[in-house]
Amino acid sequence: MSSITRIDVGPRMSQAVVHGNTVYVSGQVALDAGGESVTAQTKNILDRIDAVLAKAGTDKTKVLSASIWLADIVAFAEMNAVWDAWVAKDNAPARATVESKLAAPQFTVEIAVIAAL
Repeated sequence: MSSITRIDVGPRMSQAVVHGNTVYVSGQVALDAGGESVTAQTKNILDRIDAVLAKAGTDKTKVLSASIWLADIVAFAEMNAVWDAWVAKDNAPARATVESKLAAPQFTVEIAVIAAL
């Protein structure tokens, strides 16, 4: 039976959960860039994802899938410009992007990923 490891556990959720050889990173928002541009928020989120993946013992080259929520789909190209600079070349994950109302108005982007160890 595989063990379960929780990373940065809070009262409501963990920032990531490792089970077997897979790490599930919770939806990340731009805690350090809330209210700023989609570009700034996306950069902050991807930095946060890099940090969580490192704590789990992996990195962006092993991201298997990504789910992205945008408060306004008009920002799709702006978010993609940052994503495209970040994503590991030749290792692009499966990905879905949708427009959705987010948890707080200062956040315009949220990203969750699943990665291999």
